[in-house]
Amino acid sequence: MSAGAGAGNGDGDGDKARAGEPHPAVEELLLGGGRAYTRQEIAERAGVGPERTRQIWRALGFAAVDDDARVFTDADAEALRAGERLIAAGLITEESETMMARALGHHLSRLAEWQIHALWTWAGRDPARPVDGAALLEHAAVLLPEMELLQRHVWRRHLAAYAGRALAGAAPGGHGAARQSGDVRERAVGFTDMVGYTRMTRGLDSTALGRVLDRFETLTGDVVAEGRGRVVKTIGDEVLYVCESAASAADIALELTARAEAEPDLPRLRTGLAHGPVLSRFGDVYGSAVNIAARLTAVARPETVLVNTELAGELAGDTSYTLKVLRPVSVRGYSRLRPVLLRRGRGAG
Repeated sequence: MSAGAGAGNGDGDGDKARAGEPHPAVEELLLGGGRAYTRQEIAERAGVGPERTRQIWRALGFAAVDDDARVFTDADAEALRAGERLIAAGLITEESETMMARALGHHLSRLAEWQIHALWTWAGRDPARPVDGAALLEHAAVLLPEMELLQRHVWRRHLAAYAGRALAGAAPGGHGAARQSGDVRERAVGFTDMVGYTRMTRGLDSTALGRVLDRFETLTGDVVAEGRGRVVKTIGDEVLYVCESAASAADIALELTARAEAEPDLPRLRTGLAHGPVLSRFGDVYGSAVNIAARLTAVARPETVLVNTELAGELAGDTSYTLKVLRPVSVRGYSRLRPVLLRRGRGAG
């Protein structure tokens, strides 16, 4: 896979200087070398066909480049060779390598954007002192190894957590190529969003809006982690999470509602939950349960939790919850979706 030299810089103008192109010193620092090779040259060095390098480059999310543009680095060649070694070992296929590149590009580009923003904000924290490029580069050189160490540690901790669940018997079903396409299991899916978010944003400046979003993401992240769920993604005013059990998802949803009520600066929350087969694929989730949870969130009233009948069935008989079947609703893709209102029961601890 390509290491990503010059993301977003290739616009078909070859080697001409382009607006937004990284300074050579920055590339030297981040990539261990500047742009040196054309697509054909990098393909020959890595032992991968030019069309394959183009496919992976696009999957990583980088802009198209001319075939004769010197865009690629030695690090790109080594990353491509690493991908070939994983294919040769049978861990991935050419198809799943592309999907993996797409997932890595999506998630890591967001992380990189935040890190550059944080570094630039830090550099400009004193308005009386203009940003000095040389000083900024010097500080970045010191901080980069620390950021890499932190990222590697968190990645390995997550690997350890997933490996522990697999060894405990929660490993995905299927073998070989079938597993490459994803993992399908019965799961509970939750969507939680802030009610009136759009209206609220009209009266907030960027700083105040940032504080609201930070608080929302902190609250949801903490509660989901405490409830042994996993945040799949946050999209503006909405968070998507999954759990291995319906009870865990229900407890998280009810706790989110309760904690948000105690936060005067946060809008009220509403949540939709669904239980059913869920396809997990490269960090995201798919399936009818995901769609139904989203539809239930859209029709839920503020400070309420709506669940589908399958999830209600999983909770039936547990005095920690009360369940009230509501009238069917017509939503996109489902003409008679029957919501069930979830509340805490008398047996809740």
